[in-house]
Amino acid sequence: MDGCPAVLVSPRQAAQGRPWIWRAEFFDAFPGVDLELLARGWHLAYLHVGNTFGCPEALAHWDPFYAQLTTDKGLAPRPVLEGLSRGGLYIYNWATCHPDQVCCLYGDAPVCDFKSWPGGRGRGPGSPADWQALLEGYHFNSEAEALAYKGNPVDDLAPLAAAGIPILHVYGDADETVPWEENTGVVRERYPALGGEITLMVKPGGKHHPHGLEDPTRIVEWIEAQWTSRCA
Repeated sequence: MDGCPAVLVSPRQAAQGRPWIWRAEFFDAFPGVDLELLARGWHLAYLHVGNTFGCPEALAHWDPFYAQLTTDKGLAPRPVLEGLSRGGLYIYNWATCHPDQVCCLYGDAPVCDFKSWPGGRGRGPGSPADWQALLEGYHFNSEAEALAYKGNPVDDLAPLAAAGIPILHVYGDADETVPWEENTGVVRERYPALGGEITLMVKPGGKHHPHGLEDPTRIVEWIEAQWTSRCA
């Protein structure tokens, strides 16, 4: 699709309204939530845009993919966006540009500020190689320009709150890779102040991996509740 490898997994029997979840990154990693939703009649979509950190050029490929799935494939007009780790950058950035095309956001140890990861400008070590790739993907001319950038998810929550988009974050409170205080914690403070609704599922002592919960039922039931109340 638009030059990118694309995947659409169909359930044996589609649920009424043809709901779907759109995974931003790591298609087959920690798939518990995806598999349970498939079993309940949801579709699962994924578009591989490379290790691009939700930059505008990468997300431009999402638009024709969304259009094909909601027209040619007849899927619901408002998917659930799923962002594991760096996938958080993708789902927040796309939702901010298309708040009327999103049911809810499910972030799992999500990156919400690239200064934290891969930049490593907070408590975590970051990732120098990924930081360099991010600078190139966003076409920043310098690190200073990247550090001054005001388009991170933590900076741009108002459109989501105005659209009433519910957010779920699942995270470990001992995550050393993507420190929750610099990512989920900032969203937790800012989103309700803007009138938004955020639900947190914390894993005491949990690190960055494994993602999800051992039993995905709580996550899946939250997702289905948002679908039923907002999009069905």
